[in-house]
Amino acid sequence: MARALAERGNQVRIATLHSNWTALSMRKFEREGVGVDYVAPMHVKKSGNQKQYYKPLNLPGVALRATWALSRAALSGQSDIIHVGKPHPMNSIAGLLASRLKGSILCLDCDDYEAGSNRFEKPWQHAGVAFFEKRMPRLARLVTTNTLFMKSKLLEWGCPSDRIFYLSNGIESERFTQPMPDEVERLRTRLGLVGKRTVMFVGSLSLISHPVDLLLKAFKQVSQGYHEVALLIVGGGEDYQRLIDFAHTLGISHLTHFTGRVEPADVPAYYALADVSVDPVYDDETASGRSPLKLFESWVCGVPFVTAAVGDRQHLLGQPPAGILIQVAGDPNAIATGILQILNSNDIAQELRRRGMELVQNYTWDRLAASLEQEYRKLL
Repeated sequence: MARALAERGNQVRIATLHSNWTALSMRKFEREGVGVDYVAPMHVKKSGNQKQYYKPLNLPGVALRATWALSRAALSGQSDIIHVGKPHPMNSIAGLLASRLKGSILCLDCDDYEAGSNRFEKPWQHAGVAFFEKRMPRLARLVTTNTLFMKSKLLEWGCPSDRIFYLSNGIESERFTQPMPDEVERLRTRLGLVGKRTVMFVGSLSLISHPVDLLLKAFKQVSQGYHEVALLIVGGGEDYQRLIDFAHTLGISHLTHFTGRVEPADVPAYYALADVSVDPVYDDETASGRSPLKLFESWVCGVPFVTAAVGDRQHLLGQPPAGILIQVAGDPNAIATGILQILNSNDIAQELRRRGMELVQNYTWDRLAASLEQEYRKLL
């Protein structure tokens, strides 16, 4: 989105936190017309495939440092608009200061149900996030959100309806160019996937937001009814090792390949290995508050997609649906049935590819940036 706005002639600068800040060799730079400034460590640490949380006693110091650094960055220049990404306390305070002291127009993005989808070790952590999440939208001139569920939450919290702008998640189609065939085949050989139909999940391995254990259970059933099949899990997170252990417990570790975190530039090559992409979800507020990026990535890469009718997913898939939409969320049997529908029918798989690649053209960042720019101009 930032790059697309910059391409439209806007000056865009991002001040943000980083999960491995101390290891960064470059913290301030410009890329594709967008200024990026990593100002302090995040409230979580990521190293390799693991995600670690600060202890509650250390967290206030980390949060204060982040708040100070973000506030300095927000006040360091003159901006017509400051768009706060996520109503976390650190981001919110920085945005409020820039709005009050510099006269910037305050906008806010609510792309997840933060108080309902994060891990909190202590009640005060949850209370702090919930406080800002519920109050910040009332102070912003414009609130963007990418799910109808979050739109209803914003209205429930007292945000005026005329300030809420539904802005779908999107895709940078230029990033997902078709990888070279020899590159894909080398990767297929390295992962031991030659001659196998491949079911794939791409995303964070955090069970509170992505119940990949459901997919592991479903895949066990798939493997019992379909030979020469493999499961590819691309991503890292705090539950990485737990899921590896669970695959072993289910007896499918020899068919399951965990890659860990991969570079964003390499993701298209992994999609090129897949016959099916899966978004496993429960019917809960965490899933309802998310717009799955993997849906758009699967479409642009021509990979048939399986998910459940939770939140905006049915709305996004359209009619006829550009994916298999199971009606019983959280049911491994239903997920397995959806996967097998695709693996057992080339006609179904091809039709889903066609629908997805057609529909994804509505969700490119350049198109979405144009609609956001219109909303910005109304405020100026």
